[in-house]
Amino acid sequence: MSKHNHIFIIKSELGAGTRGASLGPEAIMVAARNEQSQFFGSLPVTEITDLNDLLDQDTDYPQAKRIDGIYEVLSVAAEEIADIMKEGAFPIVFSGDHSVAAGTISGVKMAYPDKKIGVVWIDAHGDLHTPYTTPSGNVHGMPVSVVLGEDNLESRKNNPTEGSIEFWEKMKNIGGICPKIKHEDVVFVSVRDTETPEDELMERHGIRNYQVEEVRQKGIQSVFTEIQEKLADCDHIYVSFDVDSMDCEVVSRGTGTPVENGLYPEEAKELLNLLAAHEKTVCIEVVEVNPCLDNKTNKMADTAWDICKSFIKELEK
Repeated sequence: MSKHNHIFIIKSELGAGTRGASLGPEAIMVAARNEQSQFFGSLPVTEITDLNDLLDQDTDYPQAKRIDGIYEVLSVAAEEIADIMKEGAFPIVFSGDHSVAAGTISGVKMAYPDKKIGVVWIDAHGDLHTPYTTPSGNVHGMPVSVVLGEDNLESRKNNPTEGSIEFWEKMKNIGGICPKIKHEDVVFVSVRDTETPEDELMERHGIRNYQVEEVRQKGIQSVFTEIQEKLADCDHIYVSFDVDSMDCEVVSRGTGTPVENGLYPEEAKELLNLLAAHEKTVCIEVVEVNPCLDNKTNKMADTAWDICKSFIKELEK
C-alpha cells in the first residue's frame, strides 16, 4: 500500500563541527531538479526553522556546543513530526547535521508513545557520545545517546558545565519520554569510526554493528533479513541514512566527516529500498550532505538523490 508521504526539511547545522551541512537539503533538491524531477513539488513540505545564526556567536556550552539552540530546533521538529505522523503520514526527512535525528526519533516516539521503536542507523559513526565523553563537543556525535537517555558515565572523560547538563537533560526528555528507544533495538550498519567511550558502550550493551566487510560477505538481503529478526519485537522502525556511511573515495568527500572503506552506493540503495518496503518502517531521514566540502562538484548530493528516488518508489508502491 502506498504510504502518505510528507517531506520535512530541517537545515540546522548547529551540531556539526564544519560548516555547510545546512546546504545539504538544497543540494539534494538541485540534484532532483537537474533531472527535472517534480518530487519536491508533489508532496506537502514542512520546513523547520533553523537557528543557524547562533553559529555567528560564541557558545556557552563547550561540552555540547550550541545545545541551547539545538534543543529548541529538535523540540519543534519533534512536535511537527509527531503531529504529522498522528495523521497517518510517513515523514521523509532531509536534514543538515545528524543531531537533528534525535528530534526526529523523539517525534516518532511522541506519535507512538506506547509502541516499541527500532532504529536502523546507517552511518560511519556511532553517534553515541554524551557531554561526559565527547572529545569535540559537537552534538551531531550524540543523537543516539540522546534518544537512549544515555550518559555513559562509566566512560566519563569530561566535567560538563552546569548549563550543558541542564540542556542535555531537557533534550533527553523531549516530549516527556525518556528513553525513547532501548539499546537492544538499535542496529548499526557501516559504523567504522568510533572512539573508546562509544566502543565501551556498544560492548556493554551488545549493540549490533554490521561492518562493511560483514555486509559484503553476507550480502544486503541477508543483512536485511537479520535486521528484521533483530527488531522483530519492535512495532515501528525509524531509518537514518548518513551519507558518510558510503565510501568517500568512491563517492566524494562532500560530507562533514568523510570516512574511507564504506558502503558502495549500490549497497546503500539496496538496503534503503528493502527498509522502505518494510511494513514496520515509519520514517526515513537523510543527513550530512555538505556541498561546501564536495571535491566532485555536487556528487554527494547527486548520489544521495539517486538513492532517495529509488527508495521513494518503494514507498509509493
